[in-house]
Amino acid sequence: MNFASELKKRNPGRTLTVMEVCGTHTMSIARHGIRSLLPSWLKLISGPGCPVCVTSAGDIAAALELAKKENTLIVTFGDMLKVPARGRTLSEEKNVKIIYSPLEALTLAKNHPDKEIIFLGIGFETTAPLIGATIKKAKEEKLKNFSVLCLHKTVPAALTAIMSDKTCAVDALLLPGHVSAITGRRYYQFMEKIGATGVIAGFEADEILSSLLIITDLVMDKKSGVVNNYPRAVNEEGNKMALAILSEVFEPCDVEWRGIGVIPGSGLAIRKEFSAFDASKKFSLKKEIINDGPGCLCGNILMGKSSPKDCPHFGKSCTPTNAIGPCMVSSEGTCAAWYKYGVKE
Repeated sequence: MNFASELKKRNPGRTLTVMEVCGTHTMSIARHGIRSLLPSWLKLISGPGCPVCVTSAGDIAAALELAKKENTLIVTFGDMLKVPARGRTLSEEKNVKIIYSPLEALTLAKNHPDKEIIFLGIGFETTAPLIGATIKKAKEEKLKNFSVLCLHKTVPAALTAIMSDKTCAVDALLLPGHVSAITGRRYYQFMEKIGATGVIAGFEADEILSSLLIITDLVMDKKSGVVNNYPRAVNEEGNKMALAILSEVFEPCDVEWRGIGVIPGSGLAIRKEFSAFDASKKFSLKKEIINDGPGCLCGNILMGKSSPKDCPHFGKSCTPTNAIGPCMVSSEGTCAAWYKYGVKE
Protein backbone atom coordinates (compact mmCIF):
# COMPACT_ATOMS: atom_id res chain seq x y z
CA MET A 1 0.00 0.00 0.00
CA ASN A 2 1.15 3.53 -0.79
CA PHE A 3 0.52 5.10 2.59
CA ALA A 4 1.34 8.63 1.43
CA SER A 5 -1.29 8.36 -1.33
CA GLU A 6 -3.83 6.94 1.10
CA LEU A 7 -3.23 9.86 3.45
CA LYS A 8 -3.97 12.31 0.66
CA LYS A 9 -7.34 10.63 0.10
CA ARG A 10 -8.43 11.61 3.61
CA ASN A 11 -10.12 14.95 4.24
CA PRO A 12 -10.53 15.83 7.93
CA GLY A 13 -11.56 19.37 7.06
CA ARG A 14 -8.98 20.94 9.35
CA THR A 15 -5.29 20.81 10.22
CA LEU A 16 -4.27 17.75 12.23
CA THR A 17 -1.17 18.22 14.38
CA VAL A 18 0.80 15.10 15.29
CA MET A 19 3.75 15.20 17.66
CA GLU A 20 6.54 12.64 17.42
CA VAL A 21 7.96 12.05 20.89
CA CYS A 22 11.02 10.05 19.98
CA GLY A 23 14.36 11.45 18.85
CA THR A 24 14.90 8.51 16.51
CA HIS A 25 11.57 9.28 14.83
CA THR A 26 12.65 12.91 14.50
CA MET A 27 15.82 11.90 12.66
CA SER A 28 14.05 9.29 10.52
CA ILE A 29 11.30 11.72 9.47
CA ALA A 30 13.93 14.26 8.45
CA ARG A 31 16.19 11.71 6.72
CA HIS A 32 13.37 10.23 4.61
CA GLY A 33 11.83 13.61 3.77
CA ILE A 34 8.50 12.45 5.15
CA ARG A 35 7.13 15.97 5.63
CA SER A 36 7.32 16.51 1.87
CA LEU A 37 5.07 13.47 1.30
CA LEU A 38 2.28 14.62 3.59
CA PRO A 39 -0.95 16.41 2.63
CA SER A 40 -1.12 20.09 3.56
CA TRP A 41 -3.61 19.47 6.37
CA LEU A 42 -1.23 17.14 8.29
CA LYS A 43 1.39 18.89 10.40
CA LEU A 44 4.25 17.09 12.15
CA ILE A 45 5.93 18.65 15.16
CA SER A 46 8.67 17.36 17.46
CA GLY A 47 8.32 16.80 21.19
CA PRO A 48 10.55 16.07 24.20
CA GLY A 49 11.78 12.72 22.92
CA CYS A 50 15.50 13.41 23.00
CA PRO A 51 16.87 12.56 26.49
CA VAL A 52 19.98 14.70 26.02
CA CYS A 53 17.86 17.69 24.94
CA VAL A 54 15.57 17.55 27.98
CA THR A 55 18.42 17.24 30.49
CA SER A 56 18.22 20.50 32.41
CA ALA A 57 21.00 23.07 32.60
CA GLY A 58 20.89 22.58 36.39
CA ASP A 59 21.70 18.89 35.95
CA ILE A 60 24.57 19.71 33.61
CA ALA A 61 25.85 22.25 36.15
CA ALA A 62 25.78 19.50 38.82
CA ALA A 63 27.82 17.22 36.56
CA LEU A 64 30.29 20.05 35.94
CA GLU A 65 30.63 20.51 39.72
CA LEU A 66 31.45 16.83 40.11
CA ALA A 67 34.03 17.02 37.31
CA LYS A 68 35.93 19.67 39.30
CA LYS A 69 36.51 17.32 42.24
CA GLU A 70 39.92 15.74 42.70
CA ASN A 71 40.34 12.02 42.01
CA THR A 72 37.00 11.97 40.20
CA LEU A 73 36.21 10.68 36.72
CA ILE A 74 32.88 11.48 35.05
CA VAL A 75 31.93 8.83 32.49
CA THR A 76 29.18 9.48 29.98
CA PHE A 77 27.84 8.87 26.51
CA GLY A 78 29.26 11.24 23.89
CA ASP A 79 26.13 13.34 23.27
CA MET A 80 26.35 14.80 26.76
CA LEU A 81 29.76 16.39 26.27
CA LYS A 82 28.63 19.58 24.55
CA VAL A 83 25.32 20.29 26.29
CA PRO A 84 25.77 23.80 27.69
CA ALA A 85 25.07 25.21 31.15
CA ARG A 86 26.01 28.85 31.69
CA GLY A 87 28.28 28.69 28.66
CA ARG A 88 30.26 25.72 29.96
CA THR A 89 30.24 22.09 28.81
CA LEU A 90 31.72 18.81 29.99
CA SER A 91 33.95 18.76 26.91
CA GLU A 92 36.08 21.44 28.60
CA GLU A 93 36.77 19.33 31.68
CA LYS A 94 39.75 16.97 31.90
CA ASN A 95 38.12 14.51 34.34
CA VAL A 96 35.59 13.29 31.77
CA LYS A 97 35.64 10.12 29.66
CA ILE A 98 33.30 8.84 26.94
CA ILE A 99 32.12 5.25 27.33
CA TYR A 100 29.70 3.15 25.28
CA SER A 101 28.20 0.95 28.00
CA PRO A 102 27.57 1.57 31.72
CA LEU A 103 29.32 -1.73 32.43
CA GLU A 104 32.53 -0.05 31.25
CA ALA A 105 32.15 2.25 34.24
CA LEU A 106 32.31 -0.73 36.60
CA THR A 107 35.51 -1.92 34.95
CA LEU A 108 37.01 1.54 35.39
CA ALA A 109 36.01 1.53 39.05
CA LYS A 110 37.71 -1.82 39.60
CA ASN A 111 40.85 -0.79 37.71
CA HIS A 112 41.12 2.62 39.42
CA PRO A 113 40.21 2.12 43.09
CA ASP A 114 41.81 5.48 43.90
CA LYS A 115 39.26 7.36 41.76
CA GLU A 116 35.55 8.06 42.17
CA ILE A 117 33.83 6.88 38.99
CA ILE A 118 30.55 8.72 38.38
CA PHE A 119 28.29 7.66 35.52
CA LEU A 120 25.79 10.14 34.06
CA GLY A 121 22.58 8.14 33.80
CA ILE A 122 20.37 9.70 31.15
CA GLY A 123 17.56 8.37 28.99
CA PHE A 124 14.01 7.16 29.25
CA GLU A 125 12.60 3.73 30.02
CA THR A 126 14.75 2.29 27.23
CA THR A 127 18.12 2.81 28.90
CA ALA A 128 17.16 3.02 32.58
CA PRO A 129 16.88 -0.78 33.09
CA LEU A 130 20.50 -1.26 31.97
CA ILE A 131 21.63 1.46 34.37
CA GLY A 132 19.59 -0.20 37.09
CA ALA A 133 21.22 -3.55 36.36
CA THR A 134 24.63 -1.85 36.55
CA ILE A 135 23.79 -0.41 39.97
CA LYS A 136 22.68 -3.84 41.16
CA LYS A 137 25.94 -5.37 39.95
CA ALA A 138 27.96 -2.65 41.69
CA LYS A 139 26.17 -3.50 44.94
CA GLU A 140 26.78 -7.23 44.47
CA GLU A 141 30.48 -6.57 43.88
CA LYS A 142 30.60 -4.13 46.84
CA LEU A 143 32.20 -1.35 44.84
CA LYS A 144 32.86 1.71 46.98
CA ASN A 145 34.02 4.13 44.27
CA PHE A 146 31.16 3.92 41.77
CA SER A 147 27.98 5.99 41.66
CA VAL A 148 25.37 7.26 39.21
CA LEU A 149 24.13 10.81 38.75
CA CYS A 150 20.60 9.72 37.93
CA LEU A 151 19.01 11.99 35.31
CA HIS A 152 16.50 9.47 33.96
CA LYS A 153 13.01 10.53 32.94
CA THR A 154 9.82 8.66 32.11
CA VAL A 155 7.27 9.18 29.36
CA PRO A 156 3.74 9.16 30.89
CA ALA A 157 3.84 12.32 33.01
CA ALA A 158 5.47 14.33 30.21
CA LEU A 159 2.90 13.18 27.65
CA THR A 160 0.09 13.97 30.06
CA ALA A 161 1.52 17.46 30.55
CA ILE A 162 1.71 17.99 26.78
CA MET A 163 -1.78 16.72 26.02
CA SER A 164 -3.22 18.74 28.91
CA ASP A 165 -1.55 21.97 27.75
CA LYS A 166 -4.08 23.75 25.54
CA THR A 167 -1.39 26.01 24.10
CA CYS A 168 0.27 22.95 22.50
CA ALA A 169 -2.79 22.06 20.37
CA VAL A 170 -1.61 18.48 19.68
CA ASP A 171 -4.21 16.15 18.16
CA ALA A 172 -2.29 12.89 18.53
CA LEU A 173 1.09 11.37 19.36
CA LEU A 174 3.49 9.24 17.34
CA LEU A 175 4.76 7.11 20.20
CA PRO A 176 8.34 5.84 20.67
CA GLY A 177 9.12 2.33 19.49
CA HIS A 178 12.24 1.87 21.64
CA VAL A 179 10.54 2.88 24.89
CA SER A 180 7.46 0.83 24.03
CA ALA A 181 9.55 -2.30 23.45
CA ILE A 182 10.44 -2.10 27.15
CA THR A 183 7.12 -0.87 28.54
CA GLY A 184 4.58 -2.59 26.27
CA ARG A 185 1.41 -1.06 24.86
CA ARG A 186 -0.53 -1.35 28.11
CA TYR A 187 1.81 1.20 29.67
CA TYR A 188 -0.12 3.88 27.76
CA GLN A 189 -3.52 3.15 29.27
CA PHE A 190 -3.34 6.57 30.93
CA MET A 191 -3.91 8.11 27.50
CA GLU A 192 -7.42 6.70 27.33
CA LYS A 193 -8.20 8.33 30.67
CA ILE A 194 -7.17 11.76 29.37
CA GLY A 195 -8.85 11.22 25.99
CA ALA A 196 -5.57 11.22 24.05
CA THR A 197 -4.78 9.36 20.82
CA GLY A 198 -1.49 7.74 19.87
CA VAL A 199 0.13 5.09 17.70
CA ILE A 200 3.33 3.19 18.53
CA ALA A 201 5.47 3.29 15.41
CA GLY A 202 8.60 1.71 14.02
CA PHE A 203 11.34 3.74 12.38
CA GLU A 204 11.23 2.89 8.68
CA ALA A 205 9.49 5.34 6.34
CA ASP A 206 6.55 3.02 5.62
CA GLU A 207 6.11 2.29 9.35
CA ILE A 208 5.91 6.00 10.12
CA LEU A 209 3.57 6.77 7.20
CA SER A 210 1.26 3.84 8.02
CA SER A 211 1.14 5.02 11.63
CA LEU A 212 0.18 8.53 10.49
CA LEU A 213 -2.61 6.99 8.42
CA ILE A 214 -3.90 5.10 11.46
CA ILE A 215 -3.69 8.28 13.56
CA THR A 216 -5.65 10.22 10.95
CA ASP A 217 -8.44 7.62 10.88
CA LEU A 218 -8.58 7.50 14.69
CA VAL A 219 -8.83 11.28 14.99
CA MET A 220 -11.42 11.52 12.21
CA ASP A 221 -13.46 8.81 13.97
CA LYS A 222 -12.96 10.64 17.31
CA LYS A 223 -11.35 7.62 18.95
CA SER A 224 -8.82 7.87 21.77
CA GLY A 225 -6.37 5.31 23.10
CA VAL A 226 -3.21 3.71 21.73
CA VAL A 227 -2.71 1.38 18.76
CA ASN A 228 0.41 -0.76 18.48
CA ASN A 229 1.69 -0.47 14.91
CA TYR A 230 5.08 -1.95 15.79
CA PRO A 231 4.13 -5.53 16.81
CA ARG A 232 7.45 -7.05 15.70
CA ALA A 233 9.12 -5.28 18.62
CA VAL A 234 6.31 -4.28 21.01
CA ASN A 235 3.81 -6.46 22.86
CA GLU A 236 1.12 -5.75 25.44
CA GLU A 237 3.10 -6.33 28.62
CA GLY A 238 6.59 -5.19 27.62
CA ASN A 239 9.87 -6.63 28.83
CA LYS A 240 8.98 -7.95 32.26
CA MET A 241 12.59 -8.45 33.37
CA ALA A 242 13.54 -4.89 32.45
CA LEU A 243 10.43 -3.49 34.13
CA ALA A 244 11.21 -5.48 37.28
CA ILE A 245 14.68 -3.91 37.43
CA LEU A 246 13.16 -0.44 36.98
CA SER A 247 10.82 -1.06 39.89
CA GLU A 248 13.50 -2.57 42.12
CA VAL A 249 16.18 0.10 41.67
CA PHE A 250 14.23 3.30 40.98
CA GLU A 251 11.21 5.18 42.23
CA PRO A 252 9.28 8.12 40.72
CA CYS A 253 10.36 11.66 41.56
CA ASP A 254 9.71 15.22 40.44
CA VAL A 255 12.27 16.37 37.90
CA GLU A 256 13.06 19.38 35.75
CA TRP A 257 12.88 19.04 31.98
CA ARG A 258 15.04 21.52 30.10
CA GLY A 259 12.94 24.39 28.79
CA ILE A 260 9.73 22.88 30.15
CA GLY A 261 10.13 23.03 33.91
CA VAL A 262 9.46 20.59 36.72
CA ILE A 263 7.01 17.80 35.85
CA PRO A 264 5.80 15.93 38.96
CA GLY A 265 6.50 12.21 38.99
CA SER A 266 8.32 12.27 35.64
CA GLY A 267 11.79 11.29 36.86
CA LEU A 268 13.47 8.25 38.35
CA ALA A 269 15.33 8.48 41.65
CA ILE A 270 17.56 5.72 43.02
CA ARG A 271 15.83 3.92 45.90
CA LYS A 272 17.33 4.12 49.38
CA GLU A 273 18.35 0.45 49.23
CA PHE A 274 20.89 1.53 46.60
CA SER A 275 21.61 5.02 47.94
CA ALA A 276 25.34 4.24 48.29
CA PHE A 277 25.44 4.47 44.48
CA ASP A 278 23.45 7.71 44.21
CA ALA A 279 25.92 10.48 43.31
CA SER A 280 23.45 13.20 44.33
CA LYS A 281 23.42 11.88 47.89
CA LYS A 282 27.00 10.70 48.01
CA PHE A 283 28.30 14.17 47.14
CA SER A 284 25.42 16.19 48.66
CA LEU A 285 24.63 17.90 45.36
CA LYS A 286 22.30 20.89 45.25
CA LYS A 287 20.67 21.41 41.88
CA GLU A 288 19.81 24.84 40.55
CA ILE A 289 17.18 26.06 38.13
CA ILE A 290 19.14 27.63 35.27
CA ASN A 291 17.56 29.28 32.24
CA ASP A 292 18.83 28.75 28.72
CA GLY A 293 20.73 31.49 26.92
CA PRO A 294 18.96 34.54 25.45
CA GLY A 295 16.97 33.77 22.32
CA CYS A 296 17.35 29.97 22.54
CA LEU A 297 14.00 28.35 21.68
CA CYS A 298 14.84 24.77 22.65
CA GLY A 299 12.17 24.78 25.37
CA ASN A 300 9.44 25.83 22.94
CA ILE A 301 10.70 23.39 20.31
CA LEU A 302 10.58 20.51 22.81
CA MET A 303 6.95 21.38 23.55
CA GLY A 304 6.07 21.64 19.88
CA LYS A 305 5.28 25.35 20.18
CA SER A 306 8.09 26.45 17.83
CA SER A 307 10.13 24.95 15.02
CA PRO A 308 13.89 25.32 14.58
CA LYS A 309 13.30 27.88 11.80
CA ASP A 310 11.63 30.16 14.38
CA CYS A 311 14.88 30.41 16.36
CA PRO A 312 17.08 33.41 15.49
CA HIS A 313 20.20 31.34 16.24
CA PHE A 314 19.32 28.33 14.05
CA GLY A 315 21.91 27.69 11.33
CA LYS A 316 23.66 30.98 12.10
CA SER A 317 25.16 31.36 15.55
CA CYS A 318 23.92 27.86 16.45
CA THR A 319 25.24 24.93 14.40
CA PRO A 320 26.34 21.37 15.31
CA THR A 321 29.94 22.56 15.64
CA ASN A 322 28.97 25.60 17.72
CA ALA A 323 25.73 24.70 19.45
CA ILE A 324 23.94 27.12 21.74
CA GLY A 325 21.11 24.80 22.79
CA PRO A 326 20.73 21.06 23.42
CA CYS A 327 18.40 20.52 20.44
CA MET A 328 21.40 21.19 18.19
CA VAL A 329 23.90 19.29 20.37
CA SER A 330 22.30 15.85 20.38
CA SER A 331 22.35 13.57 17.36
CA GLU A 332 18.61 13.06 18.03
CA GLY A 333 17.79 16.73 18.57
CA THR A 334 15.20 18.43 16.38
CA CYS A 335 17.50 21.28 15.41
CA ALA A 336 20.30 18.86 14.55
CA ALA A 337 17.93 16.85 12.34
CA TRP A 338 16.60 19.92 10.54
CA TYR A 339 20.09 21.30 10.01
CA LYS A 340 21.58 18.01 8.78
CA TYR A 341 18.80 17.20 6.31
CA GLY A 342 17.84 20.73 5.29
CA VAL A 343 14.25 20.39 6.50
CA LYS A 344 11.88 23.11 5.35
CA GLU A 345 8.54 23.98 6.91
